[in-house]
Amino acid sequence: MTDTSSLTLRRTSSLANGVRDLLLDLSEGVRGDFGLLGSPFKSRERFGERLDSYASRSGWETVIGYQGDEPVGCASGGPLVPGTRWWSSMLRPMPEDFTREDGIRTFAVQEVMVRGPWRGSAGAGTSRLLHETLLAERAERRATLLVDPSRSDGRLKAVYESWGYRNIGDQQPFPDSPRFATMVRDPLKAPA
Repeated sequence: MTDTSSLTLRRTSSLANGVRDLLLDLSEGVRGDFGLLGSPFKSRERFGERLDSYASRSGWETVIGYQGDEPVGCASGGPLVPGTRWWSSMLRPMPEDFTREDGIRTFAVQEVMVRGPWRGSAGAGTSRLLHETLLAERAERRATLLVDPSRSDGRLKAVYESWGYRNIGDQQPFPDSPRFATMVRDPLKAPA
């Protein structure tokens, strides 16, 4: 397992000062490692569009991990606000009392990306460190994320389950996106 104690973590809520390009490069590298860049939904351009949209919303932030000056990965997300469309793509509609958002109820983890040597069984601690650091200072009561269960033979979904998430159904938020498992962790903080 990679020693995460040597990582430097930087939190930001802005895409300025090269952060946007850094996140685009991370996305392209990670998705390229898995052969996903042939999918229009996973392309650098489409990721940039989603990133710009997410980062323009109040409360969005990212935590970027560095080994020295080298970026190793990031975790990003933001709160779900009233009128969010997050739950509208569920293939099986959820009860209104579950999907009603007020800006402080649910934090959506939109990305967790980790580069090669810091990923998988050798770097399992890196993903979790970035994820938990992103959530550590949040006031929301629960977290949600989407995961493609067909990737990695379900291993990635199992990792999120080990972090306290549970699958509540499936959704397809964009016509060309994969069908994602929708996962929720309640409470926001990880179980001990």
